[in-house]
Amino acid sequence: MSMEPTRADARGNRARILEVAEEVFGRGGSAASTEEVARLAGVGIATVFRHYPTKRALLEAVLVKHFDRLCGQADDLAGSADPGRAFFGFFRHLVDDAAGKLAIIEAFTDAGGDARDKADHRPLDLRAAFGVLLARAQEAGAVRADARLEEVYALLVGVSRAAAHLHLDEQVRARALGIVFDGLACGEGAEKSRPEDA
Repeated sequence: MSMEPTRADARGNRARILEVAEEVFGRGGSAASTEEVARLAGVGIATVFRHYPTKRALLEAVLVKHFDRLCGQADDLAGSADPGRAFFGFFRHLVDDAAGKLAIIEAFTDAGGDARDKADHRPLDLRAAFGVLLARAQEAGAVRADARLEEVYALLVGVSRAAAHLHLDEQVRARALGIVFDGLACGEGAEKSRPEDA
């Protein structure tokens, strides 16, 4: 008797657990539980622990998946015909994503995660992918040439944390981003490359 269906089921369970865990911990942070993940994923708690023996292991896998997805999105945008729009759009996306990402990171840290875990280098990968978008936008004349990655990333982190921790409403966040984008923009050509709702 072939074991392939069992393996396929296990892969499906694993993917569903990760997908649900990202949503649950992104919404609830440290207060969320693996029991809630199991219930919403439609599996028993034993199935969760068979794939991820500890809450920390589950959260580490969620973080790796989350950062890998963001890096993939940035890589896809790197070939955009409008580098300015790609950069500003991804900047906005990262700010919108910040609350959930920070909640997952908080839960991971509270579960005992630290800098030696597999998820550690993923933020550096994201920073590098963001840097590629910045460089392309600068080459296209959409972002001022004197803005270095260190400075722009500091702005990104600052706005992201403000949006997440101050619970900024959509209009305030949009205006804050508009001010930041105005500071980064380079001339009239950049204005056309900015997202319409910036």
